[in-house]
Amino acid sequence: MRSEHLDCASEFSGLNIKGNWNTLLSNYEVLDILQNTKCSYKKQKMNQLATITYQTIKYLEDTPCKKQNPEKIREFLRAMEPIKLTKAEKLTLLNLCPTTPLEIQLMVEESEERLSEEEVDTVLQIVANVRGDEEDTEQET
Repeated sequence: MRSEHLDCASEFSGLNIKGNWNTLLSNYEVLDILQNTKCSYKKQKMNQLATITYQTIKYLEDTPCKKQNPEKIREFLRAMEPIKLTKAEKLTLLNLCPTTPLEIQLMVEESEERLSEEEVDTVLQIVANVRGDEEDTEQET
């Protein structure tokens, strides 16, 4: 199985999960993979695996990845290019979608030395875009 989203995050190297289990996957990608494969688990009567899959999907549906899609992830990665962060830090920001400078400080190693205040504000705006804050505001009005 190879979903569209696996090609969108090329910056996160090796996202083809077949044969290579040392890869970085965003929560969105995990959710999509599980949603697309859960039917085959039921057919194979793998009850324990089906239960774990169900619980993981339910958990991920309550996280910011629920509002993400391949295009938002591509936009996030493009917008983050000028900011000097590791792939793991970018993935953490994508998965957890911080809303405050303090949260960024907790997610990015030595952030006070590596990121200016303007860069932190930029990261928060980029994350707000991938989180879908504008869509929420539009729906409320």
